[in-house]
Amino acid sequence: MRVAVVGHVEWVQFARVERVPAPGEIVTAIDVWEEPAGGGAVAAVQLANLNGQVDFFTSLGDDEIAERSREKLTAMGVTVHAGAAGRPQRRAFTFVDENGERTITVLGPKLRPSGEDAALPWEQLARCDAVYFTGGDVAAVRAARRARVFTATSRELDTLHRAGEELDALVGSADDVGERLDAVELDPPPKFLVSTSGALGGWVRPGGPFRAAPIPGPVEDAYGCGDCFAAGLAYGLGAGLPVDEALALGARCGATVLTGRGPYGRQLTAADL
Repeated sequence: MRVAVVGHVEWVQFARVERVPAPGEIVTAIDVWEEPAGGGAVAAVQLANLNGQVDFFTSLGDDEIAERSREKLTAMGVTVHAGAAGRPQRRAFTFVDENGERTITVLGPKLRPSGEDAALPWEQLARCDAVYFTGGDVAAVRAARRARVFTATSRELDTLHRAGEELDALVGSADDVGERLDAVELDPPPKFLVSTSGALGGWVRPGGPFRAAPIPGPVEDAYGCGDCFAAGLAYGLGAGLPVDEALALGARCGATVLTGRGPYGRQLTAADL
């Protein structure tokens, strides 16, 4: 298949701690590492692991961290098509506590690719079986909609509303106030609204509840679970799976990444299917 992600990347520094510090408290990190992440980047790597190839349309900063992001994503099988943001790369800091829960602070504005950037090969999206959208402008949404299957995160509702394009699936977390689908008023409405709720599974409309997948090992790190779920769902729909089977694939992706260090320590791959 041909699959793509249109969205953002941020350089993330991770710190594993016993617990997130209380106000005024100092804690010592057990482990620290850094790598390119953010919803777009994590979904792109997950699709590369499932499909063997993925195109990632994004925007990168004008600094050394941006170049490191490109190099690391490329090394993980992602073909990066990046517009120039003309500002420093967005960064983030993430605590991972002893229960694997992540707490994120983003530093700087979200860098979104523009569908009007002639330097990017937007025409390629018309040949894609599936595109997942995590960030961009209205023109980027319209370019992504030319794919056979178009899915997106509910964090981008304002842009999706202005674009007025039909989604095959809109995905959000019931546990994250920035992603909740309670008041979705997109016109035309998405074919499917998918609301996730961690170990409880989730709910798809139309349809009903779906189960979480068994976790294939000890819980390590929740960073990237939702992004990998969304990538797996997009992949499944692009492959022509019924929505219940695509949801099950997404759930397996989310459960697998939970058992690795950071978003790339362990992801579901084509060999696992």
